[in-house]
Amino acid sequence: MARTALRLPTVLRTPLRRGRLEKAEPAPVTEPETVTEPAPVVAERRPLPLPIRLPIMLLAFIFMVAFAIALARITLEPSPASEALTHSNMHPGNSLKAYFEYGTVRDTLKQIGGNVLLGVPFGVLVPVLAPRARGVLQVLFLTALVMLMVELTQGALITGRAFDIDDVILNTTGALLGWLLLGRRLGRAVHARRPKVVAD
Repeated sequence: MARTALRLPTVLRTPLRRGRLEKAEPAPVTEPETVTEPAPVVAERRPLPLPIRLPIMLLAFIFMVAFAIALARITLEPSPASEALTHSNMHPGNSLKAYFEYGTVRDTLKQIGGNVLLGVPFGVLVPVLAPRARGVLQVLFLTALVMLMVELTQGALITGRAFDIDDVILNTTGALLGWLLLGRRLGRAVHARRPKVVAD
């Protein structure tokens, strides 16, 4: 009886140890869940409503026609009194150098500033009138092409006028200023743009 009583605690302890061992077993290892990235958000810049866009384009067209007439009168009008003073310039920078070295401050500002201002309307109006030519390179190319034709016409057909490559450079610079200041924003506002994907 004593031996049985002494053995009882040992027997009773066994299931407790087993239970502790069962609780101490490590949990099964699970593979980490794959994290899915959120879908990209599509942001679209909305153009102006059509009832507003049409008057703006019509107004831009009227300004372009008026500018073309003014440009023709300024650049293609004969000047017989200046015939002995004019000469062609095929080398960029020669005329600009002459303005600064031999001209008065007023004449220099008039020549340089006037040629720059002649190009500004191209940079403002072309992005509005030509949706496919809203980029800066397209605007500069069109401006340089038109002004190059004007200069060639001056040198070949107009009395008292001569071809000057510096005038083309200044006109193109004016178109760049007009595009940076206003033309870029007007082109984006008036014409629709393609959707732009923006990641979160």
